[in-house]
Amino acid sequence: MVMMSQLAVLAGEQLQAYRLVNSKFPPIALFDDVANADEFEVLYQIQALTNPRLLNEVGSLELISRREIPFGIAGCSYATAPFTHINPAGSRFSAGKFGVLYLAASMETALAEVRYHQDQYWLNVPSLNYERFVFRGLSCTFLDEAMSDAASIAMTDPIYDPVDYTHSRRLGKAVKDAGCPGLRYNSVRMHGDYCWALMTPRPVLSVIQTAHYEMIWNGQITSVNKVSIA
Repeated sequence: MVMMSQLAVLAGEQLQAYRLVNSKFPPIALFDDVANADEFEVLYQIQALTNPRLLNEVGSLELISRREIPFGIAGCSYATAPFTHINPAGSRFSAGKFGVLYLAASMETALAEVRYHQDQYWLNVPSLNYERFVFRGLSCTFLDEAMSDAASIAMTDPIYDPVDYTHSRRLGKAVKDAGCPGLRYNSVRMHGDYCWALMTPRPVLSVIQTAHYEMIWNGQITSVNKVSIA
């Protein structure tokens, strides 16, 4: 298995990448309503007095340091949400102990990645014969400076195992523990394209909504369609 010490370090480039979020969850506005951590603390305390849903909306704030939140950027809430709403089941580079912001080099790759995981999830739901899932497309601008680069690692390496994340999670933990801001890697679901696993939202410069997409379930995802533009 590849070790973090074997990976090159990216010099730093401003990039555009893409992700999808489920549209049934409304956007979280609170992180976008302030310019810095002090303003956030004041606004959070005020809203907490009148908004009983606030904790569910912003997530577990203890999971991320305020200095890691890129206050003042467009779409700060989108950049921060993966770190305050963590999937306990984990993901490719996390066992569920910390959040990761996953991005893809193209919307086609983001759709392929999400399509695979939606298929795997809904296969375990009994008696689901038909359903329509709608996702909000996001375009993210970020800097890849100081990120580790696993893109040159062969797809035969166990970090790219399509179903077993044991080795990739070890690498992800090593990257996180080293204070590295992220990892570039090859997409497993769209060969030939890249993805990024950001360990902090700090490198993000902006996140904007692009379009909505639907995935149709008939025992598996049978079609993916763009249903609206931003």
